[in-house]
Amino acid sequence: MPSITPRSIATGSLVGTLPWVVGYAITYLLVAPNLRDSPLNRIIETLDGAPATHELVGWVFYNAHFVDVVLDIPILGSQTTAYIGGDTGFTPALYLVPVVLLIAAGALISRQQAATDPTAGGLAGLSVVPGYLVVTVIGGLLFEITVGGATGAPDLTAAIILAGVLYPAVCAGLGGIGWAVLENKR
Repeated sequence: MPSITPRSIATGSLVGTLPWVVGYAITYLLVAPNLRDSPLNRIIETLDGAPATHELVGWVFYNAHFVDVVLDIPILGSQTTAYIGGDTGFTPALYLVPVVLLIAAGALISRQQAATDPTAGGLAGLSVVPGYLVVTVIGGLLFEITVGGATGAPDLTAAIILAGVLYPAVCAGLGGIGWAVLENKR
């Protein structure tokens, strides 16, 4: 029976932060040029005095985890939105960014822990969840924009459940299992 040690959880948690940071960086490289010149960013810059490109990129990154952005505008009320897909949205290929990176992280940690059976590989993959969850919560708080009483931010509850727990558990778990199965066939 595979064992879970504090060291393996700590290592997995550290590795779990990497796909989040790399995923945000890839998303930034792909969408920031368009967001810098977007009407929304120009409005924010006019009202707030500074552009909000990194926050808007964060919104798109959370959308890649199927987490909507909640906009609270005093006159219009609260509404949710997403910036991936549709006629004017970013490419749906962005949905693959967290999936591919989390599968790779699960495989990496499974390899590092020398997992040779699917259970050990799955547990190794699951060890990335705490690290990914922590940076997901931090990012959800950092990507809030407040301008003149209006706010916009990723839906924090959905971010915790979908982006922070389900995505890394499923994707990294599968990556860990996949690596262990491949390793066992050698």
